[in-house]
Amino acid sequence: MTTRKQRTVLGDAGESHALRSLEAHGHRLVARNWQCQVGELDLVTLDGEILVFTEVKTRRGERAGRADDAISAAKGRRLLATGEWFVAEHPEHQERIWRVDLVAIAIDETTGRVTIRHFENAIVTG
Repeated sequence: MTTRKQRTVLGDAGESHALRSLEAHGHRLVARNWQCQVGELDLVTLDGEILVFTEVKTRRGERAGRADDAISAAKGRRLLATGEWFVAEHPEHQERIWRVDLVAIAIDETTGRVTIRHFENAIVTG
């Protein structure tokens, strides 16, 4: 059984992998682990002029399922609502187009090899 601390360490490592990958593809970090009353945004970046809210899901192996299958409809609704809240609280971004992406990270339990899959505009409705 995985402890809360182990999940936090795994999640933090996944977010770091995701951020490095996004930055390698030209994204610029705006915020990390931004929170409000309705939820949390793992990564907020700019992809050119587009504001991107990225949900990062990390799995060690696939026993618990694939990382990219981990977003429920309720989680999708929360992410969209949190994105709207972020834009409302950051007037400098209110005129931007924005989207919600998913970065799915799988870490092979045997080799430690990291696989990163980026799904742009992954959540459009909840």
